[in-house]
Formats: sequence, structure tokens, C-alpha cells
Amino acid sequence: MAQRVVVVGGGVVGACCAYYLAKSGHAVTVIDRGAFGAGCSHANCGYVCPSHVLPFAAPGAIWSTLKTLFKRNSPLKVRPGVALANLRWFLGFARKCNARDMMAAGRAIQALLNSSRTLFDELRRDERIECEWESKGLLFVFQTPKHFDHYAHTDELLRREFAMPAKRFDSAALAVLEPALKPGQAGGYLYESDAHLRPDRLMSELKRVLLALGVELREHCAASGFAITNGAATAVHTSKGDLSADHVVVATGAWTPQLNAALGCRVPIQPGKGYSVTMPRPALCPTYPLIFEEHRVAVTPFASGYRIGSTMEFAGYDERLNRKRLSLLTDAAKVYLRDPLAGPVQEEWWGWRPMTFDSVPVIDRAPAARNVLVAAGHNMLGLSMGPATGKLVAELLGERAPHVDAGPYSLKRF
Repeated sequence: MAQRVVVVGGGVVGACCAYYLAKSGHAVTVIDRGAFGAGCSHANCGYVCPSHVLPFAAPGAIWSTLKTLFKRNSPLKVRPGVALANLRWFLGFARKCNARDMMAAGRAIQALLNSSRTLFDELRRDERIECEWESKGLLFVFQTPKHFDHYAHTDELLRREFAMPAKRFDSAALAVLEPALKPGQAGGYLYESDAHLRPDRLMSELKRVLLALGVELREHCAASGFAITNGAATAVHTSKGDLSADHVVVATGAWTPQLNAALGCRVPIQPGKGYSVTMPRPALCPTYPLIFEEHRVAVTPFASGYRIGSTMEFAGYDERLNRKRLSLLTDAAKVYLRDPLAGPVQEEWWGWRPMTFDSVPVIDRAPAARNVLVAAGHNMLGLSMGPATGKLVAELLGERAPHVDAGPYSLKRF
């Protein structure tokens, strides 16, 4: 008999959970407080990036974060009031800024990234998903010799510890590889294992696939808690009435802490605000997706458009669009690219990334109810980790052997 599973959250992680649960034979309903796929999964830069194994918390990150409090146009911005109000999270981050914890987090992150990279190929093949997928790699670009030379240490670490090599290009070779760059860049590193896609196209395709599998989608339906009997949830309390369930998956991203009381634990997630600007492809469009490492800005050339994104702003649950943060994106593109912008601008966007202080997501059962699974806190990598998370959730719910070790994602680590 099919089990009734309610997935709370209609972003890429929730959608992937719903997919693998439905494929396992469960009767799945997805609910979301807004529209399906309209949150942080909508207009990010679309990277599927096994190269991004290193966590945000790393040696030296404390000093870098402190400097943002006094630097006007830093790509990383922490409002002092937010830091003081959430001191436990920021102290937890500070404790993780060491080599041992960085390596442990990196291995946990890599397991999901590598699995998802393979699963994306299977998903696209099996479900005929059209999402402007390209597997050209991801090119890190450095403006100054100092930063280019310094990155050699990171490159060596990734090669040695994570078997994640990159191709190194000096200034002249980089200019040949990517003619859209202005001349005189110091160099770059190309991660050939990486890919990119258009996120809104992916979410539209996942919606099509889920509906074909019989998954019910309920939009503008906010969850507020659970009806619990004998240590198990029997229903989800929502803004549109109770929804009966045999199992619940909480994939609510940055909103997860608002369910802490219902979950019976403190899920340490902070909303990290990211921005993007989407426009038509410029006349001289980059061939590769690019990361301007010194400015922390990313550029993605889609088949149907062009997006500049990134920055990180810890501003709490502030719903305003900060135009100064958008300007950081376009200003950085002008530094590196011959033809950085095109018009008209199609979308100016922001979204809350669900940031854990150790950069590792939570994929575990909630203390309040044995049949409630939390799948949240994927930081800046929800798209890259979505399929592996969905498959792992279906395995844990079905009490099957997990395809990756679930231990590193436990709530008990906090």
C-alpha cells in the first residue's frame, strides 16, 4: 500500500525529494508557501559544480567576515545587528574555521555533489528534461597575479584531497580560451567536470515530471506545524487546513528555523541573501560560465539569456531588493568583460540561501516525530545537491541502504 508523503517546500530540493519518493511508489503531495519553484531555486546561476567542495567556513574566513562589517562594497556583507541577534550561529561558524573541520565538511559536501552530478545525467536521460544543460565546465578568472598565484594552493588541495583537478591557464592562454574577457587578466582555472543549466527551466521540467507521476502540487499553502500522536506526525498543519500524512519531508530552505518548535530542535540556518540580474545575451557573450573570484561574482551564458549573480548578504529576513548589491554585480562584470551587459534587463532578483554554519546540509529525522525528515541547509549548492538529497531522503524514509553515508548530515552534530 502506498504511503502518503507530504513534502513541505517546492524548491529544487523538495522537488527532487518528491521525484524519488514518487518513483519509490509513494503517494506524494508537495506544498509551498508561495509558488512552486519561485524561491531560491528560480534565478540562481545554475551551476552543477562538483568543484565547490570547500565550505564557507575555512581558515582565515573569520577575519574576512569581520572586515565586511567596515567595508562599504564588500561582496560579503554582514549587518552588525543581525550578527548580534544570531550570535550562536556566528560563533558556531567561527569554531568551524579550521583545517580539520574544513576537510570533514568538504568530504560531506563532495559526496552529495558527485552523486548529484551523475544523477542529473540519469534524470535528463530518463525524463527527457530540457533545461539548457551544458557541460563545458566552470572557469575561475583572476584579475591580479597575487590572487591567481594564491589560488594555486587551493588547486593543489583540491587535487590532493578531493581528486578535483583543474586546467590552469596563464594570461595569454586564458585570452585565447575565452575571448569575451578583457585582455590582461592574470589567469584562470577551468573545472571541466562542472556543468550549468537554466534553473527556471529545470523547475518547469520537474513540475511536468512530477505531475506525470501523479504528485499533487499545492501552492500558496504554508505549513505551521504537525499533529503528532505517539511520537509520529499524522498531519501537517497548513494555512489551508490539515493535510494527513504517513511521512513528512521538510525541505523549506531558509524558512526552516521558523519550524524549529514543531521539529523539536534548533536547525541552525541563516538566510544568506543572494542577487542576480538576467538579460539577453550580449553581442560578445562568454563561452564558459565564469566566476570572478576576487569580486565573488558569477556569470552564466544560457542558450536563451545571460545572468550575472552572487554576493552574500546576512540581513535577516529582509525582503527588500538592495539596488546597491545589484550594482556590485554589474560593476564587476564591467571590470572583466569586453561586452558585459545587454538590454533590456529581464529580471532583477534576490533569494535567501539556507546557510548552515558548517556549510553542510541537514538530512535527518526530526526529534519531535520519527516520521518527519528534514532536508534543508544546502547553503549555495541546493541545485548542485538536489538529486542526491532527494534520493537519500527516499532511501532513509524507506529504510533502505543509503547510497551515500547519511552520518555527516545528522542533526546531532549541532
